[in-house]
Amino acid sequence: MPGALLLLLAAICVLGGNAFAETRTFSLPQAVEYALANNGELKALRAEMEVARAGLERAVLFPNPTLELEGGTGSLTGSTDENTVSIGLSQEFLTGGKRAKRRTVAERETEAVHHQIADRERLLTLEVKSTFYELTLAQKRRELARRAIDLNGKLLEITRERLAAGDIPELEVNLARVEVARSEGRKIEAERVLNPLLARLKTLLGIPAEDEASFDGTPERRPLAITPDELTRLALENRPDLKNLDATRAKGDAEVELAEAERLPNVTVGFGYTYERSGLEVGDIEARDKDHLLGLKISIPLPVFDRNQAGIREARARKQSAESRLEFARTSVAREIEGDYARLAAAEKSLDLYTTGILPQLEENLKLVQEAYQLGEVGILSVIEEQKKYIEVHDGYLAALADRQTALARLEASVGIDFQNKISGGAQ
Repeated sequence: MPGALLLLLAAICVLGGNAFAETRTFSLPQAVEYALANNGELKALRAEMEVARAGLERAVLFPNPTLELEGGTGSLTGSTDENTVSIGLSQEFLTGGKRAKRRTVAERETEAVHHQIADRERLLTLEVKSTFYELTLAQKRRELARRAIDLNGKLLEITRERLAAGDIPELEVNLARVEVARSEGRKIEAERVLNPLLARLKTLLGIPAEDEASFDGTPERRPLAITPDELTRLALENRPDLKNLDATRAKGDAEVELAEAERLPNVTVGFGYTYERSGLEVGDIEARDKDHLLGLKISIPLPVFDRNQAGIREARARKQSAESRLEFARTSVAREIEGDYARLAAAEKSLDLYTTGILPQLEENLKLVQEAYQLGEVGILSVIEEQKKYIEVHDGYLAALADRQTALARLEASVGIDFQNKISGGAQ
């Protein structure tokens, strides 16, 4: 009995904790903002910025000096009066402006990493928006399935009333039951895709698996009054991937200059002090001597075999590769924007057809057919067909709305700008 009581209390605690867990609801802007702050991959990429900063710090450091200590004794060889002690300090000096050139390379590397992070933020924003629109579409389709259940449920009630009055055969009641069952199946199908999309969106946002979250809100539809040429210009100015490639190209230039400077050998200058004690015996005469010596040493490697030919060739190859990638990316921007702009324009036209002509007429047609069936002027098949058309057309409208929003998000990613927030007047 005490064990059962403990199990009951534990179950109450678990259920109570789940029951009172707060579910946070995200709008689209909130979801994007949260993802940019908490996405795991983005956090890892930001950590690499510290690596680049450490490289910049290392590039400006001077070489460490070298301390040399040396001692010698003749005690082990029978010359007890022979002893030597020396101490030296040497310093390597960089030639050809290598330190400044290394700093330039490190600065370009840091700049490239910064733009890599910005580009990942751009792509992550597109992923979050696209997934958010997919989830919204699935939610709206579930609502549409519930609407279909309501319509067919009311139709079933009407058929039962008319059957009781002797106006219709039982077959029509059975047909109405079939439509209700089909609507239930449609609802189950709509709910089937919700959980995977919700899990994917929570992963993109970096929300822990045990935390509850919901997503709601339909972004306001605003016309985009800006030409493809202007969009291309904005993209060339704002795309972080282009800025990353440009920084990589600049880094290639700096690496070539550094590699050419590496042909010049560095100079090492050393200073030393030596104390020597010696003794000499000639017959009965013994002489001892003590010397204090100061020395200067200069070391210069001779570039006879290795003049950094391989390093210069490698740096030039990387520079050429970066220039080619940047040129290709810039020429691809116009085509990418042209395709995304055309996709958005087609989605706008499709959506306008639904909102201005099809949906209002569809509502009116369904209402008229339902009233006519109640009056016995049309058969049940006409009502079923009109309700099917109503659901299918609304489903097409929801898909067109999601396509329009996704096309806009793709165009925003192609340009590298959030039209709703960063273009004053252009997207109003």
